[in-house]
Amino acid sequence: MTNVAGEAPAPDGDSGVSWSRTVPRELVHRTSVAEVLLTDVRPGPPGRFLAAACWPRSHSTFPVDGTGLHSPLLVVETLRQLGIYLPLRWYGVPTNSHMLIDDLRFALLPGCEPQAGHGGTEVLCTVEAADPRRRSDGSLATLRLDVAYGAAGRIFARARGGARFLSDERYAAVRGRRLGAGSFVAAPAERPDLGVLGASRPADVLVAFRDGALAIEPADPRHPFYFDHVSDHVPGMVLLEAARQAAAQASGGTLLRPVSGRMAASRFTEYDPPARVEAVPHHRTCVFRVRQGGVPTAYGVFGYGPAGEAP
Repeated sequence: MTNVAGEAPAPDGDSGVSWSRTVPRELVHRTSVAEVLLTDVRPGPPGRFLAAACWPRSHSTFPVDGTGLHSPLLVVETLRQLGIYLPLRWYGVPTNSHMLIDDLRFALLPGCEPQAGHGGTEVLCTVEAADPRRRSDGSLATLRLDVAYGAAGRIFARARGGARFLSDERYAAVRGRRLGAGSFVAAPAERPDLGVLGASRPADVLVAFRDGALAIEPADPRHPFYFDHVSDHVPGMVLLEAARQAAAQASGGTLLRPVSGRMAASRFTEYDPPARVEAVPHHRTCVFRVRQGGVPTAYGVFGYGPAGEAP
């Protein structure tokens, strides 16, 4: 089996990468070292890289369903961290730049996923950085990544996505009066049942009922994974997990763990007013949309079938 770049990850023992320590946290835009998944990245042929990541079983996203499998969110979070680290390390992007995810997709290969051991899972990624576009001043404007994830010598997931990079000045111009906006404020709310959502703890719930619909209102605005660092808009990982929880609620708790998915953002999702997340299940898929003030800000689809292909 090949990955999106046309090569399978090298056998773990022959890769040459290390899982001994994490990369610097500032190079993946994380505040807590505990939330840094990448441990090593080595360049290969032009535009290609080999990366190591460690997925701990103690991570806040780890499910308690007894399967011993990691959350699909770690596939996406690893892609996010690679999308920051590679541009900062090898493409000349300044450390104070802002990364904006335009779209992403992922697909797990059921039956190939590794079981988490006592110390977590050592993941080996082959990465192809494609379509780097630069502005007239030479700064990187956009980049796309294709990633294959391997463990124990076989591929178990694929992901890809595109991002834009803005300087402080460009970002301030884009955000306008929203620049530096605050975060969610915790408030009493009626929340779906944990079992229906497939969430491990009350603090992991990101949605609440408001006026007969689900709104993105995290139970813990200081959650160590979803809100590790300050952001003046709702982070993409929050949108993705809120959509997953909305799909679980809409399906009555039958669609809990997607094996594939994709999401695209059409504009920023702000903290206020609360954004609604709508989900419509259909057999083994569920489409979703995030709306704010009646305007769509993000949309996508999850797949729950046996085939690990993004819908």
